[in-house]
Amino acid sequence: MTARTRRFIAAIGTVAFLAFYIWLVTVIADVLPDSFWIDLIFYPVVGIAWGVPLIPLLRWAERG
Repeated sequence: MTARTRRFIAAIGTVAFLAFYIWLVTVIADVLPDSFWIDLIFYPVVGIAWGVPLIPLLRWAERG
């Protein structure tokens, strides 16, 4: 498989994952109680956590 094909597959996978992730985060955020402290913890955690599952995909796309 060429590098260009791997990058294209990774781009499609990233967009699909982020669409699902954003939907999931909004559903969870709607269920959580309305509290400043919960928001203060929840949003930074989910704002960072989206990158962790994408690391293997991006490494695969960029390998030689």
